Amino acid sequence: MNELIKVNYDNPEQPTVSGRELHEFLGVETPYKQWFDRMCEYGFNAENDFCTILCESTGGRPSTDHALTIPMAKELCMLQRNERGKQARQYFLTLESAWNTPEQVMARALKLADKELNTLRLKNSALTVQNQIMAPKADYFDELVDRNLLTNFRETAKQLNVPPKKFVQFLLDRKYIYRDQRGKLMPYAQHAEAGLFEVKEQVNEKTQWAGTQTLVTPKGRETFRLLYIKTA
Repeated sequence: MNELIKVNYDNPEQPTVSGRELHEFLGVETPYKQWFDRMCEYGFNAENDFCTILCESTGGRPSTDHALTIPMAKELCMLQRNERGKQARQYFLTLESAWNTPEQVMARALKLADKELNTLRLKNSALTVQNQIMAPKADYFDELVDRNLLTNFRETAKQLNVPPKKFVQFLLDRKYIYRDQRGKLMPYAQHAEAGLFEVKEQVNEKTQWAGTQTLVTPKGRETFRLLYIKTA
């Protein structure tokens, strides 16, 4: 698809376009500031629809531009009532359709989850990280649970403000987990390998019972939060 107007994807949850570039593409004769102020009278506001940015004009003096959300850009195109507006609106509709495919939603979710994990890692001292690496696997999992980094399905659902049964069914329906022969919830291998789940071995020393528990990682929580928002 040809790029009619440059789209900024710096914010992984909300792409934007330049108000000035849209103004130029639409061929509006009214000066940008007057045109934008008039468009804002239709109910657009800085809290939800755009943010103001400063940029250098060709003369070197700072000028005002606006980063517009795609929904706002589409409405502005409709308001122009011309062929250019129709063309740009169709362009944005096509972008939105591609942006909301399950594959793209998942890609963004994983990217944000990776970012969250990296932030958590940076907060730990080098000594703590080294201790985690050298610790036995069971102790390492216990530490993660204690620090609320690994959570069971009920705890994860609570953090996402979703009823636990509904959350589990959500994961079952989308083939993230399954019930084994004993009825235990287990992750599919590809999702465990992707870092969405950890399977923790449990041993009760008093009863000599041993088993496993599936826990959700921070990466998994962020992934499911974004997917749940899109499908709610």
